[in-house]
Amino acid sequence: MRTLIVVLLLRCLASADDQKFPNEFKFGVATSAYQVEGAWNVNGKGQNIWDTATHYNNFIVDNSTGDVACDAYHKTDTDVNLLKNLGVHFYRFSISWSRILPYGFANYTNPDGIHYYNNLINKLLQNGIQPMVTIFHWDLPQSLQDLGGWTNPLMSDYLLDYAKVLFNQFGDRVKYWITINEAQILCTGGYEGSPLMKLAPDYNSPGIGPYLCGHTLLLSHYKVYRYYQKHLKEKQKGKVGITHQSIWYEPNSKNKDDVNAAETKLQFELGWFAHPIFSKYGDYPSVMKQRIGRLSKEQNYPRSRLPTFTMHEIRELRGSADFLGYNHYTTRICKPGTNATQPSLESDAGVTCFQNSSWPSSSAPWLKVVPWGFRKILNWIRTQYNNIEVIVTENGFADRGDINDCGRVKYMNSYLEELRDAINKDGCNVTAYIAWSFLDNFEWGSGYTQKFGLYHVDFNSPNRTRTAKRSSYNYQNIIKTGKIDKNYQPPGFQKCT
Repeated sequence: MRTLIVVLLLRCLASADDQKFPNEFKFGVATSAYQVEGAWNVNGKGQNIWDTATHYNNFIVDNSTGDVACDAYHKTDTDVNLLKNLGVHFYRFSISWSRILPYGFANYTNPDGIHYYNNLINKLLQNGIQPMVTIFHWDLPQSLQDLGGWTNPLMSDYLLDYAKVLFNQFGDRVKYWITINEAQILCTGGYEGSPLMKLAPDYNSPGIGPYLCGHTLLLSHYKVYRYYQKHLKEKQKGKVGITHQSIWYEPNSKNKDDVNAAETKLQFELGWFAHPIFSKYGDYPSVMKQRIGRLSKEQNYPRSRLPTFTMHEIRELRGSADFLGYNHYTTRICKPGTNATQPSLESDAGVTCFQNSSWPSSSAPWLKVVPWGFRKILNWIRTQYNNIEVIVTENGFADRGDINDCGRVKYMNSYLEELRDAINKDGCNVTAYIAWSFLDNFEWGSGYTQKFGLYHVDFNSPNRTRTAKRSSYNYQNIIKTGKIDKNYQPPGFQKCT
């Protein structure tokens, strides 16, 4: 009888442990420079492609700009105090290339830009918060875009020059670096010309431009990583990773064709950028090389529209990251599609995807609430890439900016439950979770019509007043306790129904 009691007690303790995140697990929040900083033309900052896009191209749905945005440039003290109160371990932010190198090139460094980021980094550290710095988060200097942007292979050298400046100025204190954020989204939205997703520089080169863009970004990444490993790792002792994103693609049925369609879509999205770095053999996924090569031939191209790596580049890319930064938001369902006669990313994959109308919605049409997909994609990464270290660098929910944001609370709780189970029950090597986003901000082509923040920002106020939402208190409680309490009720808020 005594033995049975002990066994039951041990089982209860184990079950209780499964409900908590590991003691060493870390939490944070994220932003990016153009989306929050504002101060677009002050103190020596140069023009970037989003300044151009918002001032001249006019594809932002509400005709807004990031000229002021959250005015984070002038609110370092305010924001660091909010971060400290929230209790985060990490603050992930990006550095504006054109604020550091106004003309894009490393021949001139802007001292005010250096001062701004030094001040931010120092104040974070003084308050016990680790800075996690994204080197490039979509805001390319316009001077470099005028040379072809990421379709120009020389851009890999320019990114390395820029990264060297950052390592030299901030690397003594910054221990987590992300080279590039979401190359797949940038290349698709910026170079494909799709009406469904427009990003600067808004080029229209379907089926060609995205692959050139992606190729250059991958070469840029390994050059930065290898430089750090060779020259700075021993001295600065930091980690350098890269952030990719992917939806989870669920087969429409157990039918082999549907299963293959979903796997193909995963390889064309996450595998496109993760396979060259994290897989055993490197290079692009074989399904990408085969399909794009075959379709290019059928479309009378003299060679594949997907560029080719040299053996040296394959070796240098393979293993060129200390961790995978992973951004995840939602799930889609896939089945085989039809091949179009004209090149495009969609026709190259040959997959049709959709979402279930019964899934809960957000204010972003593409973002349905499907928490079980999060656990599935984390396990896919675990098996595909030998259970590499993963830091969830973005995950979040879009609404209209409600202070009592019950939708965001439910989203966060349900996705964090799946993440917890992926770690505790499946053994996924996920070491941190970083919520998107710290503040309501300029949401690229959607302008200010979609809000992802844990803190509301009054964009009608010259002070850009911040107000804590319900979700910030909920997240604060999760960070403090290491577990999810669905019944947690912060004072001053109506109960969620």
